[in-house]
Amino acid sequence: MKIAILGGTGPEGAGLAFRWSQAGHEIIIGSRVKENAVAKADELNQKIGSARVTGRINREAASAGEIVVLAIPYPGLASLLPEVRSACQSKVVVSAVVPLTFGRGRLFTPPPAGSAAEEAQELLGAGARVVAGFHHVAADALLSPAPVQCDLLIAGNHSDAKESVAQLGRAIGLRVLDAGPLSNAGPLEGITALLATLNRKYKTRHSGIIVTGIPPAQERADV
Repeated sequence: MKIAILGGTGPEGAGLAFRWSQAGHEIIIGSRVKENAVAKADELNQKIGSARVTGRINREAASAGEIVVLAIPYPGLASLLPEVRSACQSKVVVSAVVPLTFGRGRLFTPPPAGSAAEEAQELLGAGARVVAGFHHVAADALLSPAPVQCDLLIAGNHSDAKESVAQLGRAIGLRVLDAGPLSNAGPLEGITALLATLNRKYKTRHSGIIVTGIPPAQERADV
């Protein structure tokens, strides 16, 4: 599968690109600056020993991808999505964007839409099928050769789109749990702020979340 990762030069996007390319997917790193995307693609190809990763500007990456992943900082969401709106129609769009505000009293600062994922859905229109996910999968853990120790919680309004995202999660060894409709994206995004606080307190970069009480036989019931 061709996966476009917009903002793929950042730690989270690069980590996802690393894992998915190892799983055999073709990755297109997107960036505002093509040279940065190409440099990151070259770096990842050397790391995995293949040529599955290429770099393009965001608009071209979105057009080429079968699935589009948003891994950009939240402040860039409103300016980027109108640019790639047409390229995202009829596609699954994964939002890993988290609205964080550093240096103030409240770290997680959701927009009026309720979450970055819901804002992305509004900006892209009904033709795109937005699924919230991968916010709380640590970038350092993704870039490490060790298995990632956390669950993947996803939220979206389209069951087929959620299943496509679930397959991407399983491809990198994650247990995937369906957290309901896109209106639940806010709580999922807020987990990132909680994990960032735990990372600082306990001097780690790998904290994650594991949900207990759900037997394996029920995990795929609704995903």
